[in-house]
Amino acid sequence: MLKAAAKRPELSGKNTVSNNSDMAELKSMFREVLPKQGPLFVEDITTMVLCKPKLLPLKSLTLEKLEKMHQAAQNTIRQQEMAEKDQQQITH
Repeated sequence: MLKAAAKRPELSGKNTVSNNSDMAELKSMFREVLPKQGPLFVEDITTMVLCKPKLLPLKSLTLEKLEKMHQAAQNTIRQQEMAEKDQQQITH
């Protein structure tokens, strides 16, 4: 692996662009070997995935619905009271 890292800078951690002949050399130098028995080790590197931030509402939807229902109920009560006052003023 050290020889491959010396020939291929991207294996040693440096980021450079390689050409197709380097890839061919590397493939011919190493061949894939899977063990028939015993443990098989796989190196899995986790990376961060950036996504859009999710904005949370200050009030929940159910709270907003309850407030709207309460406001509507208050409005109907006010209208009924105003209608009763008008009827009382007409009769007096």
